[in-house]
Amino acid sequence: MTDSKRQYHLEKVRKIFGRHQSALDGIDLTVQRGERVALIGPSGAGKTTLFRLLNCTLRPTSGRLWVNGSSVDALHGSELRQLRRRIGTVYQQHNLVPRLRVIHNVLAGQLGRWSTFKALFSLARPREIDLAYQALTQVGIPEKIFVRTDELSGGQQQRVAIARVLVQDPDVILADEPVSSVDPTLATAIVKLLIEISRDTAKTLVVSLHSVDLALAYFPRVIGIRNGTATFDLAPDNITETMLEELYAGYGRENSFTEALSESASHIAYSSVS
Repeated sequence: MTDSKRQYHLEKVRKIFGRHQSALDGIDLTVQRGERVALIGPSGAGKTTLFRLLNCTLRPTSGRLWVNGSSVDALHGSELRQLRRRIGTVYQQHNLVPRLRVIHNVLAGQLGRWSTFKALFSLARPREIDLAYQALTQVGIPEKIFVRTDELSGGQQQRVAIARVLVQDPDVILADEPVSSVDPTLATAIVKLLIEISRDTAKTLVVSLHSVDLALAYFPRVIGIRNGTATFDLAPDNITETMLEELYAGYGRENSFTEALSESASHIAYSSVS
């Protein structure tokens, strides 16, 4: 595979916090441009740490990480900031400002490009309203553009967070547990929306999911993460129940494979949109 086709390439990446806490332990991973990948695994397995490496807010303790063919270790200052602008992240807790109107939260996706003066001026008189409206149309809530964000449902707020990433117009969308804080009836709709955006815009999509069934139903590539390592990296049809049971084994009822499946069954059964 040539570097021009690689969005990410990780070789023996480890991340250690403090002296002994190993969050990632020798991850090897390549993600091609435009690919759609789901990460699954128990809580504390290292998925969120891996996402923070992928969006370049953390650096590996050891090993090598390349993004768009560039070694992250070699990037500093403006070059690193420019790279980060090409990566959009959707978080579990939305990271919105509740008291601001939806348009301001959506246009926050432009802050990496705007000057400080332009950003402050936009708080009083929003700039690029058409751009925000277009993004909100893509996520299905254009009528909410001037509503206060804290008046929206959890599912609508997650759509605002996705619209913010659309305004950013990155090469990559990283979604870290994007449906964990929404009603289960909305989870499928949110995942399908992310996949549709990725497909229509040719953006790379990497999603971390607690729901096993959502990962297996909608992603052509699923990676199991346990104890900071990848236990499998396969197409859904090649993932056996034994693999999944081993992935979640020993993590207790809250993180068990059985719970992940039973919870995600309700995600698949309902796909209504709030």
